Amino acid sequence: MNVSGMVWAGTLVALTAVLLVDLLIVGRRPHEPSVRESSLWVGFYVGLALLFGAGLWLTSGASAAGQFYTGWLTEYSLSVDNLFVFVIIMARFGVPRQYQQKVLLVGIVLALVMRGGFIAAGAALISQFSWVFYLFGAFLIYTAVNLARQGEPDEDEFSENMLIRWSRKALPISRDYDGAKLTTSQAGRRMFTPMLIVMIAIGTTDLIFALDSIPAIFGITQEPYLVFTANVFALMGLRQLYFLLGGLLDRLIYLSYGLAVVLGFIGVKLVLEALADNKVPFINGGEHVGWAPHIPIWLSLVIILGTLAVATAASLAKSSRDRRRELAEARR
Repeated sequence: MNVSGMVWAGTLVALTAVLLVDLLIVGRRPHEPSVRESSLWVGFYVGLALLFGAGLWLTSGASAAGQFYTGWLTEYSLSVDNLFVFVIIMARFGVPRQYQQKVLLVGIVLALVMRGGFIAAGAALISQFSWVFYLFGAFLIYTAVNLARQGEPDEDEFSENMLIRWSRKALPISRDYDGAKLTTSQAGRRMFTPMLIVMIAIGTTDLIFALDSIPAIFGITQEPYLVFTANVFALMGLRQLYFLLGGLLDRLIYLSYGLAVVLGFIGVKLVLEALADNKVPFINGGEHVGWAPHIPIWLSLVIILGTLAVATAASLAKSSRDRRRELAEARR
């Protein structure tokens, strides 16, 4: 793709405007959104992503649109997995429901900033060093194996990292929240509220997830414009999705296994494409690997979409069986 500076500028302005509207809504009226409100916002953001992909199809062709849709779907699924950790953090620190919107919005802004930095660094590395694909592929396969072993995290497994522990010891932290404020005044003394610790926990979690998501999207497309827009659209509406899914997150028990398959597939795809495109020093003094296939984008989309659909359906089916079994036992 040949993306001009004007297109980049227009995209950034439009996406920033949407984000600012979201900020104004939360800033003016912190509240727990209803199911109807959350559904409308999630539908709006998903519709925007689909419309953006259609625009790419018309202006840049089916290949660019397919790469965007595949990258967006992958990043959106990883973002949903982020919500599990967000739920644990909110519960662990007892954040009042009406102020969780602000925490989520700050988390999304931090994620955008961090992913933007990683995208720029990843694009620069790829343009200079083709062997980076091998590192990305190996990292994704390693992440997939760990995710499959650990499953979804729960509150008992959450442990405070070094930065959170240092903040608790070094900073004056009040015992209670003061609305959504980061600081408060107690007995004439200025103190930080527990909201600061929550923000730190969310920020460090964003950093960890950004390390997983950026190699995944570069395994689908190396076009910086598509990488960036897929990440932004995947994060838009995440705040409303958090409240829309609610208890449903607890029922997606197989989502981590589905994501493990997706990340493993993308990791293998990266390695195969690197073998096919780059000369390998340890083969006949440096040759291409002829048997390494290129996996077309349509096949990647089908595999990713199918895997996530199966994981979601299997999770909901098992949850329904478990619920019926519990009801039957309660009646006895």
